[in-house]
Amino acid sequence: MKRRVVVTGIGLVTPLGTGTEKTWESLVNGRGGIGPITRFDATGHASQIAAEVTDFKTEDWFEKKQSKNLDLFVQYAIAAAELAWQNSGLSITDENRERVGVITGCGMGGLPTIEEYHQIMVERGPRKITPFFIPRVIPNMPSGHISMRLGSKGPNLTQTTACAAGTHAVGEAFRHIAYGDCDIAVTGGTESVICPLAVGGFSAMKALSTRNDDPESASRPFDKDRDGFIISEGSGMIILEELESAKKRGAKIYAEVIGYGQTSDAYHIAAPPEDGEGGARCMAAALRDAKLNPEDVDYINAHGTSTPLNDKCETQAIKTVFKEHAHKLAVSSTKSMTGHMLGAAGGIESAFTALTLDTGIIPPTVNLHNPSPECDLDYVPLTAREANPMVAISNSFGFGGTNGVVVMKKFSS
Repeated sequence: MKRRVVVTGIGLVTPLGTGTEKTWESLVNGRGGIGPITRFDATGHASQIAAEVTDFKTEDWFEKKQSKNLDLFVQYAIAAAELAWQNSGLSITDENRERVGVITGCGMGGLPTIEEYHQIMVERGPRKITPFFIPRVIPNMPSGHISMRLGSKGPNLTQTTACAAGTHAVGEAFRHIAYGDCDIAVTGGTESVICPLAVGGFSAMKALSTRNDDPESASRPFDKDRDGFIISEGSGMIILEELESAKKRGAKIYAEVIGYGQTSDAYHIAAPPEDGEGGARCMAAALRDAKLNPEDVDYINAHGTSTPLNDKCETQAIKTVFKEHAHKLAVSSTKSMTGHMLGAAGGIESAFTALTLDTGIIPPTVNLHNPSPECDLDYVPLTAREANPMVAISNSFGFGGTNGVVVMKKFSS
């Protein structure tokens, strides 16, 4: 019998603000974090806009010597994990440290560091490469550093499944606790690749918006004028905990995780199938795992990237699974404000889903002024909605055709 798993801590480092309160306040008030790229000179790039984390201060979290040896994606993850851990009220003891796991997701690792040291090697030779180069770039370093920072000795894993990585991390952490491999898990996603190579690469794929003269309106999921996603960065971490452990210590419970699904499209390296078949199977699998019927779901935090293909195919997938109930659901894309955090997206959106269930407020899809004809569901356009949903799901679909869905419900004893 599976054990019950609940969310007892949330930590966010996002373009909307460092800290959960800052981010959530901006989100429910429809304020985005997208603007011109300042991280590097984007002149000559087709897309010159991004959602950058602007208020993160490295010195608040790390000594100067340590920060020099940590890529930003690792720094964001450690900070988000510490915020979540503090929020949970947990502490590591000799009795529990082997029962606390860390499972994170990351899509691309330390790409900016790779860019930097490739240039150094070319210009100054291989002996100028720092010995910290490899530890700065490999994707599992967030899990490793978080574990060392907390002193946790349970399962330590990283999912590198593109834009589904954060959701897969949360789902795997849920299963590790449900089946007894650990009692507590720090989980979520992190990413920071706003750099010339990533922006140039995604632009070459025609994946990014080129609405450079109007950044705030550039991310417009489900709108007929959408033209691509906005590259973003940050980290979203949550604390998952076995229910009896949480109840015993009187923890605040944001939501209960009750289901997880994962599938493959087996179709294309970057594009979903026209009918969204893989995403539909993934949602159906997550609902089976949660032992729910489609009509039990009230809200979907959509993958909703603002690309022409994704939004159309995700809408079709929702219709396939939920049938008549699809038009009664509230669906929104928080990427309309945060941009697309790639491997971090599922972590932050799992946090948003838990906060939606806890507060009863559904975040809006901003910039949705003219819905695309094939996108005809209730996307909570422009302004947040007080709706008190009882059950919600969070969708993530990644390059390579990998899909992940997590199901949560409002907690009741």
